[in-house]
Amino acid sequence: MSSSNPFSTINALSPLDGRYAAKLSHLRPLMSEQGYMHRRVQVEVAWFIALSDAKFAEFKPLSPGARTYLLGLVKNFSETDAAAIKEIEKTTNHDVKAVEYWIKSKFEARPELKGASEFVHFACTSEDINNTSHALQLKSGRDLVVLPALDKVITQLRDMAHVYADQPMLSRTHGQTASPTTVGKELANVVVRLAAAREKIAAVKLMGKMNGAVGNFNAHLSAWPDFDWEAFSRNVIETPEPLGLGLTFQPYSIQIEPHDYMAELFDAVARANTILIDLARDIWGYVSVGYFKQRLKEGEIGSSTMPHKVNPIDFENAEGNLGLANALLRHLSEKLPISRWQRDLTDSTVLRNMGVALGYAVLAYNSLGTGLNKLELNREALDGDLDSSWEVLAEPIQTVMRRYGVQGAYEKLKEVTRGKTVKAEDLHALIRSLEIPEAEKERLLKMTPGSYTGKAAELAKRV
Repeated sequence: MSSSNPFSTINALSPLDGRYAAKLSHLRPLMSEQGYMHRRVQVEVAWFIALSDAKFAEFKPLSPGARTYLLGLVKNFSETDAAAIKEIEKTTNHDVKAVEYWIKSKFEARPELKGASEFVHFACTSEDINNTSHALQLKSGRDLVVLPALDKVITQLRDMAHVYADQPMLSRTHGQTASPTTVGKELANVVVRLAAAREKIAAVKLMGKMNGAVGNFNAHLSAWPDFDWEAFSRNVIETPEPLGLGLTFQPYSIQIEPHDYMAELFDAVARANTILIDLARDIWGYVSVGYFKQRLKEGEIGSSTMPHKVNPIDFENAEGNLGLANALLRHLSEKLPISRWQRDLTDSTVLRNMGVALGYAVLAYNSLGTGLNKLELNREALDGDLDSSWEVLAEPIQTVMRRYGVQGAYEKLKEVTRGKTVKAEDLHALIRSLEIPEAEKERLLKMTPGSYTGKAAELAKRV
């Protein structure tokens, strides 16, 4: 293939921009380089407008028309605008300076703005613009794409927990038959874990600093020594969009924002992903033993040679992509808080992969949603498994025996059940021989593996 071929999804290096491009169309405008440029323009404009409101004699307040025009540069930022900035960068070889020059170029036909053009990027270091832009990208990526995709999975699981709350299911611990539960309760367990992890993601405060080259407002104070630059910076960062950035002010930093909040956010997403890896593997196992069937899709092929197969590919894809997401998220969280002295550039190239990490996560959430929608409960398999596992009733029988002081309860049940194929009549014979009240004997004799589920149904319905 010639290297001169135009870019397309089929020759993309990353599958996120190739095979899976359509599935990530909502994330791409936010976390791509175009999204990064868009946020840089937003930060520069917010800072410029705030400076105009600071009542400096040298910078008069902007007219309403100028404000509307500036906010329009942000609101209407397009791929064409991003391409124009990239063209400027070919000369500057500096991406933030290219944004500054692009904004100034938009002032040419407006004397009011052209006369104030030197206040674009005033007293800022590149990292003042970059760190706040990254925070804005993460804010939109998290709130508009990641959390909604995760919420959809949580809602699906909650609905399934309620629908299957009463369906008994044989548990397995260490791969061996264990006390029964219900399908709904097993899904409810995941819902509770995921909901807690989701709240951790949502609760992370996204930080921003605008304090100059080494975090001390040096340049700012050289221009206006008596001005409260720290309060000004806080106001720009914490004022809601569009006039501010709607972030949390970072009062202490070196040249770069320390990125501790990023580590917290990426770790929180990784924890949610780990829960979902656990779910994907468990569902895969339930499909394997026949507890779930998968709805067939017209024309879909499970195997190139075995026509009977309906593979659990959605759960396998989810597991694989969650692993990729976590590998990147953990590298980001371990690397980003570390900087040599005031700063080095190792963070810059790494930060460009935030969207890749979140992209793999979102792709996995979507795969899980697709897979969950295909599942159909196979009650015959569930009931059959329970009916062939009467040994699980050894637990309630010996517990009742202990209640009434029958000596060696555990040992007696061990003798009857361990390593043996246990039938209902074996347990019933033991129950009838016990020295316990007749009413208790009758209760135990009526018990089946499918009825021995404790509060499972109630817990599933409550979630």
